[in-house]
Amino acid sequence: MNTLQKLTLLDTRLFFQVNLIGQLPSVKKLSLGLSRCGDGHLYLIAAMLLWQFDFHQGQQFIQHAVLAFAIELPLYLLLKNAIQRERPRGPTQHGWTPAIHPSDRFSFPSGHTAAAFMFAWLLAAYYPQFTVYYLMLATGIGLSRVLLGVHYPTDILAGAGLGSLIALVVLQTSV
Repeated sequence: MNTLQKLTLLDTRLFFQVNLIGQLPSVKKLSLGLSRCGDGHLYLIAAMLLWQFDFHQGQQFIQHAVLAFAIELPLYLLLKNAIQRERPRGPTQHGWTPAIHPSDRFSFPSGHTAAAFMFAWLLAAYYPQFTVYYLMLATGIGLSRVLLGVHYPTDILAGAGLGSLIALVVLQTSV
């Protein structure tokens, strides 16, 4: 067995161990809420509120966020469609069903996690006193995707890395 096969086996085992916790009703409910936070609406609302209540910094934040999402979305889609890693399988495999229906077939990297970490690091650059909370929310969004049965743990790690890298690059640009 080569290294990639070993990593895939470990990733799959970890997925099913974590996913058992996701079957608990309270965990499933929390995971659904966290996952919805990563659907995109919260990012727009947060940016608009920042712009409204902290106009100068909020305006700069929005410019960075627009640039970051303009890079993240196409790059994430390109990677996802090039790698084509199938999502965890449904009812026939290990007797479980994902808690939500994903929007597409492929799972690597996690777009929810990439966007969450990218947005968290952008917020941290402008409002650093709350960095730990932004990162906790981003981590929760990523973990929720495993708990809901639509991503493997390495999908989440890749999404976190992708989003963090994009934020770092975008923050180096002057807007």
